[in-house]
Amino acid sequence: MSSRPLSTTLSLVLLILGVGMIALLLQVNRHIQQQMENNIRGIDMVVGAKGSPLQLILSAVYHIDAPTGNISLHEAEQLQNNRLVAAVIPLSYGDSYEGYRIVGTNHQYPKLYGASVDNGRLWHAPFEVTIGATVAQNLNLKIGDSFAGTHGLAEGGEAHEEHAYKIVGKLEYTNSVLDQLILTATESVWEVHLHEEETETSTRNENHGHEEGHMEANHETGEHETEQEITAMLVKFRNPMGMVQVPRMVNESTNMQAAVPIYEINRLFSLMGVGVDTISAIALVIMAVSGLSVFISLYNALKDRQYEMALMRTYGATRWQLVALVLQEGLLLTLTGFLLGILFSRIGLWLISGLMEAGYHYTFIGWTWLQEEWWLLATALAIGLLASLLPAIRAFHINISKTLANA
Repeated sequence: MSSRPLSTTLSLVLLILGVGMIALLLQVNRHIQQQMENNIRGIDMVVGAKGSPLQLILSAVYHIDAPTGNISLHEAEQLQNNRLVAAVIPLSYGDSYEGYRIVGTNHQYPKLYGASVDNGRLWHAPFEVTIGATVAQNLNLKIGDSFAGTHGLAEGGEAHEEHAYKIVGKLEYTNSVLDQLILTATESVWEVHLHEEETETSTRNENHGHEEGHMEANHETGEHETEQEITAMLVKFRNPMGMVQVPRMVNESTNMQAAVPIYEINRLFSLMGVGVDTISAIALVIMAVSGLSVFISLYNALKDRQYEMALMRTYGATRWQLVALVLQEGLLLTLTGFLLGILFSRIGLWLISGLMEAGYHYTFIGWTWLQEEWWLLATALAIGLLASLLPAIRAFHINISKTLANA
C-alpha cells in the first residue's frame, strides 16, 4: 500500500468522502430528531395569530423563527374552559438579550420540560428572570446580575434601559429549548411594551400639540391596558379526541390559529427527507466508486507482484495464504477509509454544531455511536471484500513456472 501512494490515497479519499457524508447525515438527523422530540413533548397544540402553521410551531415551540403576531389573552384563555383541554401555558415574547429570547410565561413552562433550578429560584415578581443553562454559560451571567432587554429577537435592537431585569435563578441543563431562554413573568413583557406605547403616544402628542389628539391618545392607551395580549399559547389535551375537535374549532370559529406540532414537524421532516435521501444516494455512489478504485488498485498491484507471489509459493506458501494476503490488503484499505470517514463526520458535526449555536443557539451534544453506523462498517468491509475478490481469485490460480519463466 505504501509503495503505491497515489492509488492508495485516491481509494482512501473516496472512501472517506462516502463514509463521512453518510455518517454525518446520520448524526445530524439523530440530533435534529432528538431536539424536535424533546421540545414537543407534552404539547398537543399551539395557538397563535393567523399565518403559517409551521412558522407558529417554530417560533412558539423551538424559538427559531419570528412570531406570527399577537392574540387576545381573554380569547386564548377561553380554551381552558373546554372539557377536552387539560392545561394551557401562555407565552409572550418579542424582546431579547444578546440574541437570547426573553419569554414571559408561568411556572408551568419549566415544569413541562421537567426542569429543576440549579441555583437560586424561579421568578415571582415582574422583571425577575430565571435563565437557562446555555444562556448562563455563554453570557457568563450569575444570580444577582441585572441587564436591559432589547426590542426584537436579534442582537442590536433598541435597549429598554428603563426596565432592567434581575436574575434570581438558573435552571439545570435540560437538552431542550429552555436552555436557550430567559424566563420571566408575563407581566414583565406587558409592562415593557405598555411603556413603549405610552412613549410613542407622548411623542405623537408633542408633535401634534393638540389637546384633542391628547385625549384621543389617552383613550387608546386605556384600551391597550384593558386588552391584554400574548404571543402564543401551548395546549395539552385530556384525551385524543381533543386533537380531532379543538384545532378545527379554533381555526373555524376564532380569530386565532391552531397548529398541531407533531403534524407540522412530520411535514417538515418529509420535506427534508428528499434532500437527505439525495445526499445519501450520492454518498453511496461515491462509496461504490471507491470500491472500484480499490479493485483497480489491487488488480494492478497484483500484476506487478506476480513474480513475488510465485516466489512465495516456491518457498512453501499455500494458495490460500496468497488469497488471504490480497483480501487483507483490501480490507485494511477499506477499514482505514471507514475510520477516517467517521473522524471526518465527527469534525463536520462539530462544525455544524458551532454554526447552529451561532445562528439558533442550539448545539449537538454527544457523539453517540449509532446502530446504522455498524451497518455502514459492514457495507464498507463488504465493498473491500468484493473489490479484493477477483484479484484474490487470480492469486489463487497463479501459474508458478510460467510466472517465473517470464520474470
